[in-house]
Amino acid sequence: MVKINDITLTVVDQSPIRKGGTPSDALKETVELACHVESEGYTRFWVSEHHNSNSFSGTSPEILIGQIAAKTRRIRVGSGGVMLSHYSALKVAEQFSVLDSFYPGRIDLGIGRAPGSDRRTAAALTYPRPQIDISNDFPQMIEDLIRFLNGGIQRGHPLEGINSHPGGTKTSAPAIWLLGSSDYSARLAGKLGLPFSFADFFGNTGDYGPQVTEIYRKQFEPSDFLEQPKVNVSLQVICAPTESEAQIMSSSRNLNKMLSTIGLSTNGLIPPEEAVAWPLEKDLKEYMDQSTKTYIDGDPDQVKEGILAASERYATGDIGIVTNCYDFEQRKKSYSLVSKSLGLSAKHNSETNNL
Repeated sequence: MVKINDITLTVVDQSPIRKGGTPSDALKETVELACHVESEGYTRFWVSEHHNSNSFSGTSPEILIGQIAAKTRRIRVGSGGVMLSHYSALKVAEQFSVLDSFYPGRIDLGIGRAPGSDRRTAAALTYPRPQIDISNDFPQMIEDLIRFLNGGIQRGHPLEGINSHPGGTKTSAPAIWLLGSSDYSARLAGKLGLPFSFADFFGNTGDYGPQVTEIYRKQFEPSDFLEQPKVNVSLQVICAPTESEAQIMSSSRNLNKMLSTIGLSTNGLIPPEEAVAWPLEKDLKEYMDQSTKTYIDGDPDQVKEGILAASERYATGDIGIVTNCYDFEQRKKSYSLVSKSLGLSAKHNSETNNL
């Protein structure tokens, strides 16, 4: 049984754009949010990768990570995640080696298999080169990435002798996580002995998520990086002083998700008063309710109960939080209320005062 004292919190931030706002606003708010949650006792701050999106502005997590790490002191900063299929293992290793050189012991490299975009945009990211065969090439790319970051490519490999860090010597490396929402990523993470983060926050994955993480645990093989399986689960959460306030806040996110799924766009999160009054046909309303049923929205006690229940289902205290709403100050407040409800902000303040 996971106890409340076992809970650690990670922010998974998507740099949401509000209607009437700009991508620049969203990116600056991401950096400000990282500074805020560091003071609230959060352990990590991960930024996502999306391309050609009207809703999310984080196209280059490696650049955003550097901005965040420069303005924070303690919190780990990383990608949630880099979509490796668009790039080369060497280039990603070089980027994160540079980040780790500036901020040793604070950088996480979360790797995803999905494109983070539509198919046409995914093709544009490699154009005019062909896209990789993700089924056959992705495992090899992960293994190459691990080696580039940890001691170099083995003898006999076509890339032998190529180093991701100038001079080939380095005393530390980013922590690599494999991210996913399917048993494919879980099995690969287990085989390679990497920590695994499950994307419950997608909304349509929570029903089978615990089974996926159990597959990871059963197939885990100890590695040079990890002796025991390590699971993180990321959840959609909005917390407000009252349940009704949380429901109003969540309306912007829920409508945005539903409309984008069916191919429509609101050009960012719309104000909640508009979202609540948005005319929806019955079948679309039912679809929206179904696709957001696993989200945890409510007052602090309800959110605490929901997070602890999810922690129990996934048998881990390593929890990621995704919070998207129209108003930035409400977003910051939501993260504060979550931390306070779990006792993390008080614990952090006590530890800070004792330094």
